[in-house]
Amino acid sequence: MSGRKFDRQNPYNDLPLLPPGKDIENNPVILKRLVSASRALATVNGNLNRLPNPLMLINTLALQEAKTSTEIENIFTTEDELYKAISDTRKETNVNPATKEVLKYREALWAGFKELQTRKKIDSNLIKQIFNQIKETTSGYRPPQAQVVIKRGESEFRPGEIIYTPPRAEGLIENLMDNLITYLNNDDLYPADPLLKMCVAHYQFEAIHPFQDGNGRTGRIINLLYLFSKGLLSQPVLYMSKFVIQNKEDYYFKLGAVTQRNSWESWIEFMLEATEKTSILTNTRIDEILAQMDSTLEYGKGKIKWYNKEVNEAIFSQPYIKPNIIGRIIGKTSRTTLTKYVNELVNYNILRPKKDGVEVYYINDDLIRILEG
Repeated sequence: MSGRKFDRQNPYNDLPLLPPGKDIENNPVILKRLVSASRALATVNGNLNRLPNPLMLINTLALQEAKTSTEIENIFTTEDELYKAISDTRKETNVNPATKEVLKYREALWAGFKELQTRKKIDSNLIKQIFNQIKETTSGYRPPQAQVVIKRGESEFRPGEIIYTPPRAEGLIENLMDNLITYLNNDDLYPADPLLKMCVAHYQFEAIHPFQDGNGRTGRIINLLYLFSKGLLSQPVLYMSKFVIQNKEDYYFKLGAVTQRNSWESWIEFMLEATEKTSILTNTRIDEILAQMDSTLEYGKGKIKWYNKEVNEAIFSQPYIKPNIIGRIIGKTSRTTLTKYVNELVNYNILRPKKDGVEVYYINDDLIRILEG
């Protein structure tokens, strides 16, 4: 935009309100990409309906999304730690800090999804609720005196250098967020395609940077919940963070290009490509899970007289499973009996035991292969 100056050292208080110019909505390159991304996204919904229990993906694909989304913020945990933590029926109190961050992301996504089923739209309370759950706090938008800046990471060229200073002034964050929320929800005033709106709103949210910390994770959850609120996803299971982390430099470069040069086209193209490729990957994962479930069910029923559809679904609901979950399904609670039943699953290579101190976890290697492939 001519005449517009950006200084990374000073708060970006003249961040333009939404929507961006009409040329974005009429751009032929963006429209072409929008059609293919929308088509790919629509197939995910069709595939979700093929699952016997679509909510199982909250424990599988959504867990992968949570792990990768926190990795974008340089928070790393192992699959092993993560799977053990979610398989335990006890409160996750003994997990390491990185694993805890991932679990908080997953719980924030799940809680936001359930809340949105009642609210029907994204508002400031829902956004704050997501942030509060991720960060285990009760605070709201950052106050104007908070000297928040975005710096290069330690592994980057010129580490510690300020690359962006978000808006900072009395009432400014609130005004910018009100505009963003109105843009998302008011389709009469802003009648753009919802997938296009998601791309635009994600930039705006990251540029406003409304919270002291956790903005990236909060923003990625909002993307999924917004697609759900507009009927483009029946569940928030689109695993977009994998594409972002594989193209992390591009992601941040194109975010910065909107700020510095008002370069919306390359940013929106990037986000639509992320949506399309992630939809294709999600469909592949669903197909592979369904095929493996069918194969395991047929095999299990042929080898084990008590094996049934409900047990099969349970062992595909999460990669690590504890015997009591199987016990609840088959109506067996005695430890001796449960051990006998689970040993049958082990003997026929349906599950693999893994000892961790006094605990024994039972691993579905077929599900892990699909999730981590």
